[in-house]
Amino acid sequence: MKVTKRSILAFGAIAATSALALAGCSSSSPSGDSGSGDKAGLSGKITVWVDADRADVMKDAAKEFTADTGVKVTLVQKEFGDIRDQFVQQAPTGKGPDVVVGAHDWLGVLVSNGVVAPVELGDRAKEFQKVALDAFSYDGQLYGVPYAIENIGLMRNTDLVAEAPTDFNDMIAKGKAAGTQYAFLVGLDPEQADPYHLYPFQTSFGAPVFGTNSDGGYDASDLQIGNDGGKKFAAWLGEQGKAGILNTNITGDLAKENFLAGKSPFFLTGPWNAPAATEKGLKIAIDPIPSAGGQEAQPFAGVQGFFLSAESKNKLAANEFLLNYVGSEKVQTALYKVGGRAPALTAAYDAAVKSDPITAGFGKVGEKAVPMPSIPEMGAVWQYWGVTETALINNKGGDPAALWDKMAADIQGAIKK
Repeated sequence: MKVTKRSILAFGAIAATSALALAGCSSSSPSGDSGSGDKAGLSGKITVWVDADRADVMKDAAKEFTADTGVKVTLVQKEFGDIRDQFVQQAPTGKGPDVVVGAHDWLGVLVSNGVVAPVELGDRAKEFQKVALDAFSYDGQLYGVPYAIENIGLMRNTDLVAEAPTDFNDMIAKGKAAGTQYAFLVGLDPEQADPYHLYPFQTSFGAPVFGTNSDGGYDASDLQIGNDGGKKFAAWLGEQGKAGILNTNITGDLAKENFLAGKSPFFLTGPWNAPAATEKGLKIAIDPIPSAGGQEAQPFAGVQGFFLSAESKNKLAANEFLLNYVGSEKVQTALYKVGGRAPALTAAYDAAVKSDPITAGFGKVGEKAVPMPSIPEMGAVWQYWGVTETALINNKGGDPAALWDKMAADIQGAIKK
């Protein structure tokens, strides 16, 4: 799933669903580690909601689970963008799933509506990457089993620029020296810019959206976006717009098209655009995102996984399926192969990194990433953030610091409502 502000907020019309009842058949347990749990006492059935991209992998996992435990699994295929809202609507009626695929930034809505239940990994917690567990945690509780981590990085055409840049200014200098039409490309929206893609530059000025509390979660009462670093970032956006480095008329599709055509050596993007570059025959490397403000550039991490329904009538079986099947190396590796996103399970991640330098590159950047806030208050941020960035890049609306202050005040006011 490509992550943008639009994909975070957009939930379309209800999609048609198809149920696949999976009867038991003989098979070995996933990678040997899924058979380690105690299957005694498991019976009945569970329902799992899944999207088309992951349906085949989950069909195989469900067959093995049924063969091992006798528990029947019904897979219901849905459009990913429809799942969150339909789950919130149906779970309280008792007609929803036992297990549901989803993104970690849904957690604020899911927890506040009481539709998800905590999951205990126990000793297995150390087998997962920390950023994945942090993302799937809310108020100190883990609410699912993560399977994939996604973040952006700096894609570099190594035929045009041989070495990774040391910082943003070095990147632009290298880009100009390459003699291409664009020194650097990032896709933006004419009205909403793209806070997701621009966030690592913002964090390099020391301006996260929220501060954190004692358990590492985001603190909605500590809005940091309007601090002095944020105002410096605002001024920087105006400078980059004036210089033509950032251009709100270059959308994501245009940025991709120009990079594939060799019109820039650098493209700030995610793993979703790597296949097109390699298929085009480009030699690419994934570099750390260069700092613009002097501090570390930290992108958002998006984590996907499977949630346990609070209304599940067979939590024992659902929990077993989550921990020892979704959480197995075999299943996590299979999900990586169909999705191209770094696995959340460390063993599967290490194997993927060894076999694919592009995954390794995005993974290295992801070690510095921070989970996209999943708290409900984040919804108040997006509506003001993007339009303000657009105004700043286009040098409209007056003083950058004043514009940024107004944005922060508007966000604070919306949070308090």
